[in-house]
Formats: sequence, C-alpha cells, structure tokens
Amino acid sequence: MLTSLAIIIIIIYLFLIGWFAFGFDKVDDFKLRDLPPKTKFSIVIPFRNEAKNLPKLLASISELNYPKSMFEIIFIDDESEDESVRIINDFLKNTDFDKPRQAKYIRIIKNERTSDSPKKDAITSAIQTSKNDWIITTDADCILPKYWLDTFDEFIQTKDSNCIVAPVTYHGNNSFFNRFQTLDFLSLQGATIGGFGIKNPFMSNGANFGYRKLSFVDVNGFDGNTNISSGDDIFLLEKLAKQDAKQVHYLKSQNAIVTTNPTNTISGLIQQRLRWASKTSSYDNRFAKLVGMVVLLGNLTCIAFIPLVLLNLLNTRIVVALIIIKFSIDFLLLFKTSRFFKQETLLLSYIFSSIIYPFFNVSIAFLSFFKSYRWKGRTSKK
Repeated sequence: MLTSLAIIIIIIYLFLIGWFAFGFDKVDDFKLRDLPPKTKFSIVIPFRNEAKNLPKLLASISELNYPKSMFEIIFIDDESEDESVRIINDFLKNTDFDKPRQAKYIRIIKNERTSDSPKKDAITSAIQTSKNDWIITTDADCILPKYWLDTFDEFIQTKDSNCIVAPVTYHGNNSFFNRFQTLDFLSLQGATIGGFGIKNPFMSNGANFGYRKLSFVDVNGFDGNTNISSGDDIFLLEKLAKQDAKQVHYLKSQNAIVTTNPTNTISGLIQQRLRWASKTSSYDNRFAKLVGMVVLLGNLTCIAFIPLVLLNLLNTRIVVALIIIKFSIDFLLLFKTSRFFKQETLLLSYIFSSIIYPFFNVSIAFLSFFKSYRWKGRTSKK
C-alpha cells in the first residue's frame, strides 16, 4: 500500500514537472527587431525604506535606451522612514530626467491607503494618476536591463496582448545561501514559463509585470483580494487570464530580464516564503492549487522515505529509484531555466540544494497555516 502510494505520487510529480519542461520549450524566445518605438509606458514602483537599494535601481533607469518622452516613472512612497525620498529627489536634480521640469518623467506620490494591502493600494494610487496606456510594475530593489522597454514595446507591437509576464532572477554574491535561493527562484520561473507553454498561466512576478491600464480598470483592479497583503501580481493575472487568456503572454527574452536581491538571512527567507505561501489558499485558479499540492506531496514523500526505509516499510531500491526520478525531472526543468537566464553555474549546487529543499518546502507549507509573517516592517497573516 505504502509503496503503491509513493509510486503514484512521484509519477504524478514526474508528469507535472515534465509537462512544465515541455511547455518551457513551447514558449518562443523573443528577439528584438529594431522597430521604431510606439508604446508609451507608465512604470509603477512602490517603495518603503529602500534607501539601500534605490541607487542601483535609479542608475539602471538612467541607462534605459527607450526615449524619455515615451515613458513616465511613478514612485509611490509607502510611509518610508529612511532617506528613500531624498535619494530619488537628489537623482532628479543631477540627471536630465527632470529637465525640463514640466515633463515630469519621474515623480513621487504618496500611497493612498484604502485596504489591508499597502502594495495594492500603492499600485492603484499610481495607476489612477498615470498618463499612459501601458502599466509596468517593478520593485525598488530591482535592476532594469538597458533594452527593457524596447523589448516590451516590440512585443506589444507584434503580439495581441493585454497582459505580459516577464522574467525575473536574483543577482548577488556566490554564497551557497544565495545559490540555494536562486535555484529555488529559477524553479518558480521555469514553472511560470512552462505554465504559459501549456496554456495554463498561473504565476507571475510583480517585479516585471505589464498590462493595459484599460484592462486593469475592466477587471476592477484588485477588488476581491485587497484583504490579502501580497499577491498583487498573481491575483491580477488570474483576473486578466479569466477575461481573455489569449491576450495574456510571457515575454521570454533575455533583454527583458529584471534582477533583484535575494534575502540576506535565513529568517528573511522564511518570512518571504511564508508571504508567498500565505496567499495560495485564496487562488481562484484550480490548476495553481493542484500544482502546489502535487509539489508539496512530492517533497513530503521524499522526507517520508527516511523513516519508512529505516522501519523496513519500503524497499530501499524502490526508494532510490523514485528519488532519482524526482531529482532528474527537477534538474531537467532547472537546466532549461538556468540556461535561459545564463546561470548554469548554479547547477553545481543542485545536489546539495535538492537534499535540503524538501525539508524547506514542507516546513514553509506547514508554518503558513498558523504563523504570520513580517513584510516591510509590518506583520500580516495573509
């Protein structure tokens, strides 16, 4: 009975991750064609106490290749208590973004709080004052690539899109802790891309997420999930995909890759993953819930192998075979994803990370049922 159950779970896991690996290749790489720019963008960046990260973001903004007359950047101050606002204002004084001043390429607004979700309120506040048809959200701890907006523009020109999910990965030092986080993050990116390839988009990342302003208004923005502090990206993706899935696309281009910081501490990583896990039960997308359940059961089964083998309740050869199957299919998806992001060297840490990951994944899932998390200095359960 136990043997049959373990085999069934791992086989289902194999088919799911294999399906994502198949879907990953079904999403075509998008290449720039040097088309004249046509799309006007409003870039929305909420921030709270990001003085440490803003200089790198602002430096990358100053290097964007796109015509400044065709985009605006709206920073939303979510009750920052550090030097964040001063850093942005100093940047404006020392660059040509504020010349002529009446152009207002970059501006700072205050977050208008109306719900239990500060970030959703911040994005909504910015969209209400935005001037352009296309909204792109990113985070204050990100670095933007030079041809970021060019890539979005050409994709919009060549694809019938209302919503575009784009790639994100981590930058940072080469410690094992960072490599572990990045491999975990790449697995999520691989599943995200694979989901689009199999026509079941179920994940996105607000650090690189674009959509038409009119589409945001048509689905009533974040109404219906403002009681959940995070999830601005995934809940909006669900709404837009439900409205018209054919106009929801993934921008698979290395020119569009936004990089962000991994967390610095184990406690910070736990808080981040608790935040991500806390919203899972509120998903409307049944496929997303199914994926979460299969991944959890696959990792829980791997942990259960240890006592079951020690108690002679499972055959060791069968357990070894099942573990090899799981680790191999995980590696396939990670290999494809790391190659796209040009982070193949991280795979040197794959074996050790794979041993740790089941315990990490199951622990986060368990803790998310009863433990709150801290985000930007605030405590939340959802």
